[in-house]
Amino acid sequence: MASNEVEHASHGQAVEWRHEPTDAPSARFGWHGEGRKTMRIAAVVSLAALLFMIIGNQKGHVEDLYLIGFAVVLGLILLRDWITHRGKWKNGSWKN
Repeated sequence: MASNEVEHASHGQAVEWRHEPTDAPSARFGWHGEGRKTMRIAAVVSLAALLFMIIGNQKGHVEDLYLIGFAVVLGLILLRDWITHRGKWKNGSWKN
């Protein structure tokens, strides 16, 4: 039967478990944040790809409406993210 105990190799260091705040990055297991800049770049590239797919050989415009609709939704999400996190790291406001 499998045990629910966690085994860690200490590698010559003392292993101790302590409770960390839920919003703090874990120093023991690495950073668990999100790459906001990378996500914004990926969103812009995806938005451009959606709009470039309008140029094609389709005869009807239903596909174009879906592509434009998804691009608008992605653009609104990107805009909301940019507005809500604008200046977050300036003047220590990230602590609040």
